[in-house]
Amino acid sequence: MMEAINNWLSALNLTDFRLKDVVDIVLVAIGIYYLLVVIQGTRAMRIALGIIFLVLLSYLSTEFQLETVQWLLSNFFAYLVIAIIILFQSEIRKALAQFGMNPFRKVRQSMDENLHTLEEVCLAASLLSTKRHGGIIVIEKEQGLRNYIEGGRQIDAEVNYDLLLSIFNPASPLHDGAVIIQENRVAAASCFLPLTSNPQLSASFGTRHRAAIGLTEETDAVAVIISEESGAITVSQNGRITKPLDSKLLVKLLRNILVRNREIPPTEVARRMREPRRQDLVAASSGTE
Repeated sequence: MMEAINNWLSALNLTDFRLKDVVDIVLVAIGIYYLLVVIQGTRAMRIALGIIFLVLLSYLSTEFQLETVQWLLSNFFAYLVIAIIILFQSEIRKALAQFGMNPFRKVRQSMDENLHTLEEVCLAASLLSTKRHGGIIVIEKEQGLRNYIEGGRQIDAEVNYDLLLSIFNPASPLHDGAVIIQENRVAAASCFLPLTSNPQLSASFGTRHRAAIGLTEETDAVAVIISEESGAITVSQNGRITKPLDSKLLVKLLRNILVRNREIPPTEVARRMREPRRQDLVAASSGTE
């Protein structure tokens, strides 16, 4: 294998490179990058890795003359194009739909949509807090949350506070779990999130808060949590959670996170994340006696 690479490098003459060759390579690189961006965070990413593995296996079988493996892979690759179209149909539709869009208009539209989503989420959180209806509203950022969306009830609706209030109504069959907002749309409800295993977390945090922290530990998503017991509103990001926020602080914090791409300031992080509270120590000591 190394000998083949050395022969290829020795046969390659960089002086023969022309401008159109550079353009050709750049276009292919852009196409591969755009494809990876489209399938990031989806099951298609794992399928793509599997295809790459089969290609490498095919090369190794040719190099070491593994005839049986070569025969199986050659028959498989004959139908590979059809398999790719079937497996990647949703991603292909999404990529084709985005071609020809004005990038400047998209940036402006995305900014307006982010602000609209922020306002609706803050209003819904404030009303849920007043009614003491618990809930988790997750906002996807760069890392995809498709696996969690597919595990819930898919909705694909415009973000508005009426919809969020109806979802988290205790009488609704969808009130358990989290709502995930993807690309400024309500993608799914009743989504179950991974619980954090952080031992420094206070025992006063319930399952809802631990699930929000667990998700933000694994992804760059932002979670707004409304406590059912106290009605307190908190925000989790990067495995941290804030102190209870009022409506004004919530709007300001989400604007900094979603529009300005900032993080939760250390002054807003809940003290229970850094050290146990006195009542926790008392409860622990009384339990050991």
